[in-house]
Amino acid sequence: MEDVLAAVGPRLKRIRQQRKCTLAALSETTGISVSTLSRLESGLRRPSLELLLPIAHAHQVPLDELVGAPPVGDPRVRLKPVKHRDMTVVALTQQPGGLQAFKMVMGTARSKPDPRTHEGYEWLYVLSGKLRLVLAEHDVVLKVGEAAEFDTRLPHWFGSTGEEPVEILSLFGPQGERMHVRAKPRASS
Repeated sequence: MEDVLAAVGPRLKRIRQQRKCTLAALSETTGISVSTLSRLESGLRRPSLELLLPIAHAHQVPLDELVGAPPVGDPRVRLKPVKHRDMTVVALTQQPGGLQAFKMVMGTARSKPDPRTHEGYEWLYVLSGKLRLVLAEHDVVLKVGEAAEFDTRLPHWFGSTGEEPVEILSLFGPQGERMHVRAKPRASS
């Protein structure tokens, strides 16, 4: 138990530094004094739930990540599908913010375009079926293995062609974050 508690301070410091956050900024966000945060990171202050919860919230990480809790029980990820009319969405990412990944299955009823706009950037990849994508003045059909990317501030809609269900992967950056693709491996030196 003491080993687990001793490792919390360095972990807190590493997470804060990875996020390029100063002690002063974290103090302002959490309401915890700079000196208390510094003592926590150096191991001079024993971590408590009262201190760790606001820090976890500020860094948008699970409390388990701050304390280094070992995985318990079954290691399989149990994804929770959400059903919206004729569409099933499974969130593949667990962390809030930044790029979000989803698997979507859209039935044949979702085939009438209703273009919308919102902040963000989206990348779609067709796993099975055919995806109809309406993007501004373009109306295209993507087949298995094809992908599209676009700024979601453009009027857009995507769904089934109406012939069969379509299954896709979606990467969505809510603040316009884009996926970085390396087309080929770097040459070895």
